Amino acid sequence: MPTVSRILLPVDFSERAAGAARYARCLATRCQAEIVLMHVLAPLHTEFGPDLGGAMLIDVYRNRSQDAAIELEDFLADELAGVPVRRLVLNGDPAAQIVNFAHAEAVDLIVMPTHGYGPFRRFILGSNTAKVLHDSDCPVWTGVHLDQAPPAEPLKLEAILCAVDLGPQSARTIEWAAWLQKQYGSRLTLLHALAADFDGFAESAEQELRRLQHEAGADAEIRVEPGEPARVICCAAARLGAGAVVIGRGSAAGTFGRLRTNSYAIIRQSPCPVVSV
Repeated sequence: MPTVSRILLPVDFSERAAGAARYARCLATRCQAEIVLMHVLAPLHTEFGPDLGGAMLIDVYRNRSQDAAIELEDFLADELAGVPVRRLVLNGDPAAQIVNFAHAEAVDLIVMPTHGYGPFRRFILGSNTAKVLHDSDCPVWTGVHLDQAPPAEPLKLEAILCAVDLGPQSARTIEWAAWLQKQYGSRLTLLHALAADFDGFAESAEQELRRLQHEAGADAEIRVEPGEPARVICCAAARLGAGAVVIGRGSAAGTFGRLRTNSYAIIRQSPCPVVSV
């Protein structure tokens, strides 16, 4: 059964990062977990070009590291009071540092925003978030990607939607959803979006869902619905009033569908946070 004792929260001091921090605080309070606040300073050549001299380079590194440490120490200090918090400033490629730290420190969950705002940005994920989703081994909690995101506080999980493609990652995904359900006493719905011929595969898909439910010990409603997965899942989340959607990532195509190819679309369109397991 999953556990969450250490939550990694990468921050860039934006309003979206503050929203992600509030999700992390709610989860940490519930699970008695530690939050690691991390700010990663990208290589200087990405900001100043390759022509800085040696002495100037050292001064710039020192000054911006000191400034970042001060800003990170003050970041949501009052809101995170009472929660065990570690604050780190690292240098390097942000996504790589996040993934490497999560692996080395046995992080149980990464919480980060998607940076979905503006008339066109709603169609794409931030590059760092996309890389972390692709490369990290632990679950990643992403906030709502929509322009008008609902408040991140308080975190209400009266209903949880777990969508699986019935591939190899499905068992772990359902176990994680069942664990989250027990933490919050939520209603859990297991959903498979069937893109293939509905009449021919619906019964087999439902049987597989029930087998996975039984193995995970999950108390859940079973649903198999036809249609394009991202649309079906996001519409179901809105209809059920889900506080979070739990999906699998990193698995190959399942027998009855292919959720992996739709995971980014689900994150972009979901009306609530998405946990990618």
